[in-house]
Amino acid sequence: MLSRVRVWLNRTYAENVFFMEQLRRNPSDRAVEIHATHGDPDSPVLAAADTADLEPDGLSPAAYVEYALDQCARRGIDVFVPRLHQAAIVAHRADFAAAGTALLAPTPEAVAVFEDKATAYEAVRSVGVPVPPWWRVRTADELLAAVEELESAGHKACFKPAAGAGGVGFRVITRAPFSLAHLAGFPGPYVQLDLVLEALRRAQEPVDWLVMPRLEQPEVSVDVLTGPDNRVRLAVGRTKNGRRRGFTLDERWLAPARLIAEGFGLHHLSNIQFRMYGDEPVLLDVNTRPAGGLHQLSLCGVNAPWAAVQLALGEDPGVLEPPFLGQDYTVVSGPRPLLPTAFPRQRQASEEAGVVLPVAPLPVQTASAAEALPL
Repeated sequence: MLSRVRVWLNRTYAENVFFMEQLRRNPSDRAVEIHATHGDPDSPVLAAADTADLEPDGLSPAAYVEYALDQCARRGIDVFVPRLHQAAIVAHRADFAAAGTALLAPTPEAVAVFEDKATAYEAVRSVGVPVPPWWRVRTADELLAAVEELESAGHKACFKPAAGAGGVGFRVITRAPFSLAHLAGFPGPYVQLDLVLEALRRAQEPVDWLVMPRLEQPEVSVDVLTGPDNRVRLAVGRTKNGRRRGFTLDERWLAPARLIAEGFGLHHLSNIQFRMYGDEPVLLDVNTRPAGGLHQLSLCGVNAPWAAVQLALGEDPGVLEPPFLGQDYTVVSGPRPLLPTAFPRQRQASEEAGVVLPVAPLPVQTASAAEALPL
């Protein structure tokens, strides 16, 4: 009888409750127990896990590695899926291996390339993957020059942080003066150029932004599973066009994603995003972690999280071909359970007594999660 697999997800996205569910419903019928840690006691991943801990605040990357190694040893972790401090953790892969834990994460070199979007664009362009025109700006004058050049070519300018994920900090530049029209409805991504320039000139330190043309839909996120031998086992594109979502195996999107994953050591799960620049697909972003929407591949009959855990354990699942492509869909919100509000105090009491949290989840109460797609 195969032994259970113990998997840890650290400070991950709320949507990864579905990642966890897929691990438990794996096609190998293997027992899986999940440990989760987070800085927010109201994260739904804590309630979805078999055991959970609150993470200490304010740890440096080096101190967090020590914390993670301790978690792996105390919890008997077989596979660690790191999101927070990924770069520091993968640099210590050998230490985790010595503790009996496999990292479900890319090589340190891959993480370093894709931590910074400007470095990433230069790297992928060097291997022939198209990227949009972009400018790295740190001052108001640099921003204005980039915006004027883009607008003179007929583009809308947008900017985002050179480092970051999930669309945080993305804004679209407009020259329309601020008016009541901007206060109607829900807040949007548009921001007035004069307000941005004024804020930059008042700032005490420079920013680090990429300015580029606003790219057109569809947006295609290619979920890629790559082995430590640099061979892709799975590549499926998830399309987004407004509210409508779907799937694609079109090589216009998959071929450059494979090239990036295999060429840069994006081992295990990564997510490579494209949009349209005129008539050409260009790279938007590369995430060196499982995407929050990865579970949506279950609509194509694919359990990508389990295949990734198998690879991390040295059990090659082989090349995975979706048996079908699911119909178009959308995503809606729904309730997810949370741990009781007493969870932090219970954790402290357990620590003082030297007791490991039980395998069974604690009683739960319900609250709304950011995304809930039935699987």
